[in-house]
Amino acid sequence: MAKWQFTKGMHDLGNGCYAYIMPDGSWGWSNAGLIVDGDATLMVDTLFDLKLTAEMLSTYRASIPAAKDIGILVNTHADGDHTFGNQLVEGARIIGTQGTVDDFARFDPTVVQKIVTNAEEYGSAGVFMRECFRPFDFSGIELTPPTETFSGTMDIMVGGKKVQLIEVGPAHSLGDALIYVPDDKVIYTGDILFTGGTPIAWYGPVQRWIDVCDMVMGMDVETIVAGHGPISTKDDVREMRDYLQYVSDAARPLWEDGLDYLAAAYKVDLGPYRDRNDAERVVVTLQTLFDDFGNAPVRPTRAPIPYFAEMKSFRHNLGRGPVHEAYCKACGLKHDAY
Repeated sequence: MAKWQFTKGMHDLGNGCYAYIMPDGSWGWSNAGLIVDGDATLMVDTLFDLKLTAEMLSTYRASIPAAKDIGILVNTHADGDHTFGNQLVEGARIIGTQGTVDDFARFDPTVVQKIVTNAEEYGSAGVFMRECFRPFDFSGIELTPPTETFSGTMDIMVGGKKVQLIEVGPAHSLGDALIYVPDDKVIYTGDILFTGGTPIAWYGPVQRWIDVCDMVMGMDVETIVAGHGPISTKDDVREMRDYLQYVSDAARPLWEDGLDYLAAAYKVDLGPYRDRNDAERVVVTLQTLFDDFGNAPVRPTRAPIPYFAEMKSFRHNLGRGPVHEAYCKACGLKHDAY
């Protein structure tokens, strides 16, 4: 039996380290964290909308007196499901990598809200974005990026507790960072780790992401808070590293044969990973891998929204039901048919 239950809300990891977990870990259901020592606090990420973030802050403050005043917020990367609640952490220092700052406007919440509200106007991409993101409310969100940046590593004292910020991007995103609490053997990975689901490589290089997984497995760590999914261990990091390596190895000969990334996605045998949640994300990862293999002097910059049409078709080809199907059955929302 797993040490930690995969249940919504705050989990006390011990010694002033906390995780805030959002099942089922699929599109938009992300995790966050809090580190406390005395009156000092450091929060790791916010959630995908203001309502969810406010609920998380209320939960923290009901149990942890120091959480009434969050001193520092660190964003592991720029994706909205880790940053769209930043404006609610008023008065905090907000820290991230320069890559996170540069990447911050890639998903504008006003644009996302417009697409999910008027999905048909945006074709298949809009319909799938609505399917992925309809549980969330993007109204009222003001992009609030980090105001302080770091490169390499940065050590912060939270009371008497040392916390190390480690820049590891670009990998999943342009500006990935790990938040490591060495004395407590706890690490918060952001989307460097998707446990129980399928990762998505928006940027790459994918080999760098594989190398970061190897680095985490070599660290003195016992408890890992993934960006998505349950509280994790090094076994989960190894499993995801193996997925990235498997897809990389399968993609290379298809690139050498001259296929485009989308044709290659339908050729790759996902094997043991076919039944993973969100397996359609392999489409994006293959495009990133093909960019890696091409090794162009200037890496292409690709808009994320068109991928959603391709992922919708690929998900249908896998015979999958709608994203968040169980959630929407519970709340009574009706999905569009494929």
